[in-house]
Amino acid sequence: MYYLVPPPSQQHQHSSYTMASVRFMVTPTKIDDIPGLSDTSPDLSSRSSSRVRFSSRESVPETTRSEGMSDFSVATTSLATVAADPASDKISNPRDVTEDMSQTSITGEQCQLLDPGHKKDLHNYLNNSNYEDGDEYFDKNLALFEEEMDTRPKVSSLLNRMANYTNLTQGAREHEEAENITEGKKKPTKIPQMGTFMGVYLPCLQNIFGVILFLRLTWVVGTAGVLQAFAIVFMCCSCTLLTAISMSAIATNGVVPAGGSYFMISRALGPEFGGAVGLCFYLGTTFAAAMYILGAIEIFLMYIVPAAAIFHSEDILKESAAMLNNMRVYGSAFLLLMVLVVFVGVRYVNKFASLFLACVIVSILAIYAGAIKSSFSPPSFPVCMLGNRTLSRRHIDVCAKTQEQGNITVPTRLWGLFCNSSKQLNATCDEYFAHNNVTFIQGIPGLASGIITENLWASYLQKGEIVEKPSIHSVDVLGAMNQEYVLADITTSFTLLVGIFFPSVTGIMAGSNRSGDLKDAQKSIPIGTILAILTTSFVYLSNVVLFGACIEGVALRDKFGDAVDGNLVVGTLSWPSPWVIVIGSFFSTCGAGLQSLTGAPRLLQAIAKDNIIPFLRVFGHGKANGEPTWALLLTAGIAELGILIASLDLVAPILSMFFLMCYLFVNLACALQTLLRTPNWRPRFRYYHWALSFMGMSICLALMFISSWYYAIIAMVIAGMIYKYIEYQGAEKEWGDGIRGLSLSAARFALLRLEEGPPHTKNWRPQLLVLLKLDEDLHVKHPRLLTFASQLKAGKGLTIVGSVMVGNFLDTYGEALAAEQTIKHLMESERVKGFCQVVVAAKVREGISHLIQSCGLGGMKHNTVVMGWPSGWRQSEDARAWKTFIGTVRVTTAARLALLVAKNIAFFPSNADPFVEGNIDVWWIVHDGGMLMLLPFLLKQHKVWRKCKIRIFTVAQLEDNSIQMKKDLATFLYHLRIEAEVEVVEMHDSDISAYTYERTLMMEQRSQMLRQMRLSKTERDREVGELCVLRREKEYGGKLLLRGYSLVFLKAQLVKDRNSMLRLTSIGSDEDEETETYQEKVHMTWTKDKYMASRVQKAKTLEGFQDLLNMKPDHSNVRRMHTAVKLNEVIVNKSHDAKLVLLNMPGPPRNPEGDENYMEFLEVLTEGLERVLLVRGGGSEVITIYS
Repeated sequence: MYYLVPPPSQQHQHSSYTMASVRFMVTPTKIDDIPGLSDTSPDLSSRSSSRVRFSSRESVPETTRSEGMSDFSVATTSLATVAADPASDKISNPRDVTEDMSQTSITGEQCQLLDPGHKKDLHNYLNNSNYEDGDEYFDKNLALFEEEMDTRPKVSSLLNRMANYTNLTQGAREHEEAENITEGKKKPTKIPQMGTFMGVYLPCLQNIFGVILFLRLTWVVGTAGVLQAFAIVFMCCSCTLLTAISMSAIATNGVVPAGGSYFMISRALGPEFGGAVGLCFYLGTTFAAAMYILGAIEIFLMYIVPAAAIFHSEDILKESAAMLNNMRVYGSAFLLLMVLVVFVGVRYVNKFASLFLACVIVSILAIYAGAIKSSFSPPSFPVCMLGNRTLSRRHIDVCAKTQEQGNITVPTRLWGLFCNSSKQLNATCDEYFAHNNVTFIQGIPGLASGIITENLWASYLQKGEIVEKPSIHSVDVLGAMNQEYVLADITTSFTLLVGIFFPSVTGIMAGSNRSGDLKDAQKSIPIGTILAILTTSFVYLSNVVLFGACIEGVALRDKFGDAVDGNLVVGTLSWPSPWVIVIGSFFSTCGAGLQSLTGAPRLLQAIAKDNIIPFLRVFGHGKANGEPTWALLLTAGIAELGILIASLDLVAPILSMFFLMCYLFVNLACALQTLLRTPNWRPRFRYYHWALSFMGMSICLALMFISSWYYAIIAMVIAGMIYKYIEYQGAEKEWGDGIRGLSLSAARFALLRLEEGPPHTKNWRPQLLVLLKLDEDLHVKHPRLLTFASQLKAGKGLTIVGSVMVGNFLDTYGEALAAEQTIKHLMESERVKGFCQVVVAAKVREGISHLIQSCGLGGMKHNTVVMGWPSGWRQSEDARAWKTFIGTVRVTTAARLALLVAKNIAFFPSNADPFVEGNIDVWWIVHDGGMLMLLPFLLKQHKVWRKCKIRIFTVAQLEDNSIQMKKDLATFLYHLRIEAEVEVVEMHDSDISAYTYERTLMMEQRSQMLRQMRLSKTERDREVGELCVLRREKEYGGKLLLRGYSLVFLKAQLVKDRNSMLRLTSIGSDEDEETETYQEKVHMTWTKDKYMASRVQKAKTLEGFQDLLNMKPDHSNVRRMHTAVKLNEVIVNKSHDAKLVLLNMPGPPRNPEGDENYMEFLEVLTEGLERVLLVRGGGSEVITIYS
């Protein structure tokens, strides 16, 4: 019952209260447990239930509790645990706050339970946080569910929470809010209002358009030709389009918090794939930052301020090395500057994103404007040619060999370059220079020139080869490879160009990364992303055609613009000025680098916070506002490695690998979810198909190996290592991913294919059901039994670990779960791969029977039961232990299962203590399927038993030919491919010894004595009742009715005493059917008849004990004892020093009367042996000589 309200006089002692939001956690209690209350409410006092939560917001004053509160209010209020709501400013508890009782959820009027005039019945489990006189919502409409409101909330509250769900954002709003908090500014949280255009379309455009468009696309077109360049761009764009379709399906299958592709892949494919691909995506984004920085440095040093170069070289072979050093120095400086910008203020990066996007759009529009203008007024950018070879204009003033100065012909600077710096016209010049004329051609002939016909075909070059125009005639002489020619700086091929171009189509995840800022992410992400990809694909494909139709081929193949006065080639086409492209591309590239340095640390932080890769845990922390400081430092370090490579053409294929792998798994996730048809796969985006996802996955894989097969293998190895590392560490995340669904489908398919009947002998392997016993603290009593099971894992079979808890399942469900967790932890420590099942049953034997019958599924059922020997059964007065053991043996035999009983299990070795020598002795007395041969072979596969030798003993009778038996056994083991020593032990007939006779007699006397000592249930009740009456009469002087005690109370006390006495005196079984069932009235008084009956019973007992001294043992028992004694003598003689002894386990007797004798026989059979494994086959062959 709940007693939360003090008397009305105590309710308004304080005038000023500070309102705080609290939550009452009330533990109901019985009315009897409250001091000072009499039993006036029997209908309520019997109620005691689980905890009920009051989740209303209450008024709580901050003053201390009044000293004048009644004892009743103090005692009852202490029953409530007051927990502070997260929204409140202070944490309150019953000792330092006083509830405003006029505002509490249960009014004082309703809590006057002792008032006989109380009309309203307040139920014990009323879960109404705002219950008032006129509010009967709960007790009328939802009264049936009031006890389940904690775990099963109302639909209205659930819908309210779901409708107001806020995504975890990583967009601009989050960064600004975080920095505003650190600066002391508290701004109200804004609801995400970004639409498709501003939230997805434009960010995707900004991230897709990048440095490759301005610096390398013209070179790709000139090298590969229009047709192959078109194919390259089309393949890359198709890859991203198909990936966007798959991504749209995943992104619209539920609410997607920010996290982009990492979140989608990890939640769709599981923590292993999620971590592996997430790290690959992180590395790709980090190397993208390095690529953008290198692109910005190339624009800066080549086209904006060439004089800023620190390293110079006049030698053409050393000039490229000098440029790489310049890239490293300036790239490191740029990286440091950008890292500082990101560290100091991320919001400035987000604010300038619009400026960077404007630069990209203006630059692209300038290209289209220049292409259109070139159709009627092409710009003047002459390209100087020597024969058909392209000359660099960096050191040439006039494109001619000689020039007229005052009617005098004088050599030009070009003459001096090819004629050993001579100014004489009769000087000896280069052979090719002497035989070919110097001409110039228009670098940009224009859209209407028809130059596209020459640019259709590829012109791949080797490193150092001269860029030539095949259509110009020249004298075919070699000449010197002068540095004034435009030379190829790298060897080009179709595959190389694919790897270099692909980064220009990445960035399609920008919309999904901003999902927290979107008003309707499930609508905006598909539309905005696909439209952005279509737009950029159109721009790329149209630029391929326009570049091929407007620009001369030799200018296209001139990567750094040497033939056009050092200008950016695409800049020469643009209108109104090449500087539009140069400046625009520089700022857009810097912006893209900043965006990468902003996004990559947050991606790493998200992976670290998921806690699936332990060594990355440190990178989940950062500044107070959540900024990933440590992740930013690691990102800067990795980006520096990319900058030290210093070549844009070498860095681009690296990040292509990582992005392609990321996109591959996005397509795989969509295809997998679609094919599995999981119930939760219900995307709003309908225009997807598993074939499209599979095609996208295939294109990604093909592009990886086309661009660089060794980079592809390295990326896969890295991802595979991360996958196995997460798997090895034990990924405990359960995200409802598709790989789990795939495993489920594969398991179902495999189980349906497994044979329901027994497997073929060649396929037989021990499928273990290990029965463990738990103590009162739910700890495993014999963990070495599980260790032994782990040493049999060479069989590669199923392992089920089961245990039984006695009780009612409804009451002990929580304890069963705790026991299951304990067993699972023990299985992990012993490295046992298997399943755990704890059964709650009224009796242990029933629970074990249920386990043996119901464990497993389909063809994956256990065929072997492993259990321990009930040690100490002789000393124990409780017969339940050995009766449970024999019952388990009978159930196992009935189920036709094999049984392994480990005796002295505490002496079995642990996995950390392997034997360095010793023997595993097998005593093959009867054949029951070959288990005795197979088990030692499996044990020897484990490191603990590997150095032990197998010895097999068999028993020969007088009529057997022991020599032939030994030969046959050796041949049999040879065919079984088992290496073992063979020995045949001859057992001759001998007379029964006096020891055997005496041992049998002692066994039967003990059994008879225990049977006579066991009383029927009725007799025990009668005697205990008499003892209780005598004790009461002695204690209270013969008065049964004492003052202050009712007759009902005394009867209840007698019942309690009798039950305790029964528990102390009972030595029988826990099975009800083994006691007499007839009922007889229990005498509660001491009468003369009762006294005479007890005298008769005592006389019978004395006569029974006299008979024990005169009894003779049963002949069959003597024979069995003789066999046990003789076998034990032989086994101890041969195997007393063996590390393990395996022998056949005899079956239990058909008559249960001989169960205790059966236990004695087994005890005698195994006496004097340190480790024994009793083996009882299941009746089927488990080993064969055939292949």
